[in-house]
Amino acid sequence: MTDAINAFVPGPQVTIEGAAHGPLRGLTFAAKDLFDVAGYPTGGGNHDWARTHPVPMRHAWAVQTLLDAGATLIGKTITDEVSLGILGENAFDGTPLNSRAPDRVPGGSSSGSAAAVAAGLCDTALGTDTGGSVRVPSSFCGLYGIRPTHGRLDLTGMLPQAPNSDTTGWFARDAATFARVSGVMLGEPIPDTLPTRLIVAVDAFGFADADVAAALRPMVDRLAKLIGSVRDEVMAPQGLSVWSRAQRTLQPAEAWQTFRPWLERDNPRMAFNVARGLVAGSMIGEAELGWADLMRQEARGRMAYLLPPGTVLCLPTTPFPAPKKGLPLPVLGPLRDRISCLCSHGGLTGVPQVSLPGAELHGLPVGLSIVGGRGSDATLVAVARAMTG
Repeated sequence: MTDAINAFVPGPQVTIEGAAHGPLRGLTFAAKDLFDVAGYPTGGGNHDWARTHPVPMRHAWAVQTLLDAGATLIGKTITDEVSLGILGENAFDGTPLNSRAPDRVPGGSSSGSAAAVAAGLCDTALGTDTGGSVRVPSSFCGLYGIRPTHGRLDLTGMLPQAPNSDTTGWFARDAATFARVSGVMLGEPIPDTLPTRLIVAVDAFGFADADVAAALRPMVDRLAKLIGSVRDEVMAPQGLSVWSRAQRTLQPAEAWQTFRPWLERDNPRMAFNVARGLVAGSMIGEAELGWADLMRQEARGRMAYLLPPGTVLCLPTTPFPAPKKGLPLPVLGPLRDRISCLCSHGGLTGVPQVSLPGAELHGLPVGLSIVGGRGSDATLVAVARAMTG
């Protein structure tokens, strides 16, 4: 297969036929290079990771689940270095092409998976989402994407980053394929019934660029018609930036603990911004972690209050469309911080979230997200499917 969009990791082509019969027979998928595929190295977006770790002998649970359902694996996709990125630029393997916005980043860290689906190279693709790594590329590339309830799916064979926030997610271009894949991955049928209450997160819409909020308004109106009862609420009473600060305290500290043995043993080569983030994570003190853990408990309580069964909340997936490629680090820093303010609730509270395509700003995709209470993943997929009816 010719990889004109730089979505797939360099090296031998990976192709594994799915089971002869199954609900996903006829579909193709790709797997982010954090997922083990038996007989092929798991590179993690860093060439020294692949060099210093053994080739896996078994497929990751997520890969095996799709193969058993009949889908065919066609390749492993580029990721931000050891998943520590949100924009999709990798110093080792380059930036996958965002076919919906060729001069812009695809979003990360599941950049190659999103790029491959958006370009039509496969029907679906596996990604991971710790701090936004499925949701952000879904928005930037105009895709359906899901961050499931934290702890719901088996993460065996998936390279971890921050286990208290890590999830496996997936992408699709259309709602029907998204529902088919979601039913298999979630292990339950997608229901026909929809929620009866919708919350519009006014603080999140106020935080996004005004023209993004305006571009998403028709989708919000359609969602309101589908669901019926609508009310405005503040999602994060303490402040979106406060929730973000808590997540950006907990997640880097966990990432440091995850990668510390490798860093100290092998002294790998890393991009400056990735190494800097890990060093910062190593310096987070107990007092800061204690505060962040308390804020996590508050945020979880708030989401449990807002999202009883039958209720969903909507917000912009990202505050702006995809930024241009190759921006300098001083420009990227504030952009990453703003993205985090609309994504931190995922890792902080563990609730499921689906990003829906359907809006554009100056020809660039922007996603609308729907969020439900823990365990409501299939209901969110049902809403995504109903939005196309």
